[in-house]
Amino acid sequence: MKGLGPHTTAALLIAAGDNPQRLRNESAFAHLCGAAPVPASSGKTVRYRLSRGGDRQANYALYILVVSRMAWDPVTRAYVARRTTEGKTKKEIIRCLKRHVAREVYKLLVQPRTGLAGSD
Repeated sequence: MKGLGPHTTAALLIAAGDNPQRLRNESAFAHLCGAAPVPASSGKTVRYRLSRGGDRQANYALYILVVSRMAWDPVTRAYVARRTTEGKTKKEIIRCLKRHVAREVYKLLVQPRTGLAGSD
């Protein structure tokens, strides 16, 4: 996955643990990383915030990945521009992107590995 360096990969692997099958679904992984949305609405304002629980290092790894994508990935930059015109703040956009990246990382963690180098 583009943007995942050794430090961010290590933080996410440590968060998942030795047995990624214990994570029921990608939502459970997002909660584990602290990237799951929590309703924080009041009055007429409907909004969400990130969970303050979870592994802080994994959450930081997701943040670094999102910020780097916002700098170089054209698809992410277009998403940020679209959400900004919709009236979302940069903080809210980063929250949405962290959830999306957590979903992508979960898929990489649980997919079976085939054709590894050195295995016959």
